[in-house]
Amino acid sequence: MSPQRRRAAATTRVVRRLPRGAGREALLEALVRVAGREGLAAVTHRSVAAEAGVTHGLASYHFASRDEMVHEALVWATGKAMAETRIGEPGASLAQFAEELSQRIADDPGNARFQFEIALEGRNRPALLAEVRTLYDQYVDAIEEVLSAYGLEDDPVLARLVFAAVDGLVLQQLIYDAPRRTDACLDRLREILGSLAVERATDTQTDVRQQPAHSTLHPRVS
Repeated sequence: MSPQRRRAAATTRVVRRLPRGAGREALLEALVRVAGREGLAAVTHRSVAAEAGVTHGLASYHFASRDEMVHEALVWATGKAMAETRIGEPGASLAQFAEELSQRIADDPGNARFQFEIALEGRNRPALLAEVRTLYDQYVDAIEEVLSAYGLEDDPVLARLVFAAVDGLVLQQLIYDAPRRTDACLDRLREILGSLAVERATDTQTDVRQQPAHSTLHPRVS
């Protein structure tokens, strides 16, 4: 079905009654689906309301402008992605880092597509670009904390490099639709990080052994 027919069909959907307080999140989730499926150009109060199965008035009530709606959806989508992929949560070992990433992308590709759509759109809209950078920095900060738990602390450059690798793998999975390839690449990334962690731990132990013994200083007696 073409995007035009899909939007036309959406406008005829039966309006559903949502539990009290659930309308805002339903609209954000609907916006992510619309943008992921048809691009940001298709996002309007009307199209999002139709996708969510609510009235146009409810969308306007929660979001005064399209820009506000897109901003809130970006924050919501980022939080959802971080929670579901657990990319900011250290597991029992480095082998568990981002272990659910490929499956989550396979289950919900629209969220990832939406975030890439926003990132590209931000190139032409400075205000939106600032928001994208802030949220990207949140990903990097979360990864930096995880790496610290595995003995790779105080290395923001490494954290940004790891995020760039993960971000690129998400994009490639959207293009190739090959979760196993993503898993294989993540396995190799974990191996590299594990080797680096061992190397740093060894260097630290060597430095400690090579430090000269210091004599105990006694307080001066006057």
